[in-house]
Amino acid sequence: MEGVNHSALAAFLKSRRDRIRPADVGLPTGPRRRVPGLRREEVSQLAGLSADYYTELERGRGAQPSAQVLTALARALRLTGDERDHLFHLADRPVPPATHGPTAQVQPALLGLLDRLGTTPAQVITDLHQTLVQNEPAAALVGRPPAVGGPAASFVYRWFTDPDARALYPPEDHPHHSRVFVADLQAVAARRGDDTEVRRMVAALRRRNEEFATLWDTHDVALRRTDHKRIVHPALGVIELDCHSLFSEDGRQRLLWFSAPPGSEGAAQLELLSVIGTQSMTSSENRASP
Repeated sequence: MEGVNHSALAAFLKSRRDRIRPADVGLPTGPRRRVPGLRREEVSQLAGLSADYYTELERGRGAQPSAQVLTALARALRLTGDERDHLFHLADRPVPPATHGPTAQVQPALLGLLDRLGTTPAQVITDLHQTLVQNEPAAALVGRPPAVGGPAASFVYRWFTDPDARALYPPEDHPHHSRVFVADLQAVAARRGDDTEVRRMVAALRRRNEEFATLWDTHDVALRRTDHKRIVHPALGVIELDCHSLFSEDGRQRLLWFSAPPGSEGAAQLELLSVIGTQSMTSSENRASP
């Protein structure tokens, strides 16, 4: 390791920002735009960073950015796999695995679709239910995932080990979700084969949670493609929605989005959600994603 190359990192970030058009990431062009690419504040917003922090990075200043920050910037700037690896090298951080986990590169096709679901709650997750990226409506609906690594990055793992994770759904729905999560994990384990990450997660859950162990031994298998959910929102109460999944070609990632029939109470609540935004999510940011 040779330390952060601040000047090269700054130049690279600016060059990638200049390359992206607002429409590429679902932003309006507007008549008063003076730069062809994204503004600094737009990149910071897409990455979930403060504008001042991102500005310092582009000026070649500041502390070494964390792996989480670099991953967020790679997604905001729509970097390719090679570009993402280069970003990590410039920041003197180990390059994370490209195939799976919370730092995985979001597949471009799914990311492009997510950009076009501006008012629809949507997010991209891994096959182990680790949230990779979500839009603001999804964050307002289900909260932001906790900034943790390892098995706890998986919502399925937290479902069976952290009681707070279950606050997302009404108690009477918990048995259904437990069955569906385990059947989905069975299918993922079979598809991945002798995968260390899955094997360790299953072993840990069998040790820690009797419900999981019992359900695992039923050997029920079913990928979670669609589901009707009742989500508990801190301001709007219970919201009934349909959850849809679109799988990447290799099955490692999924685009989830939530909808409700026109004219239904759920549709009305989603409209209210767009007004409320994430203001009411402060106390429950770490409860999700589904």
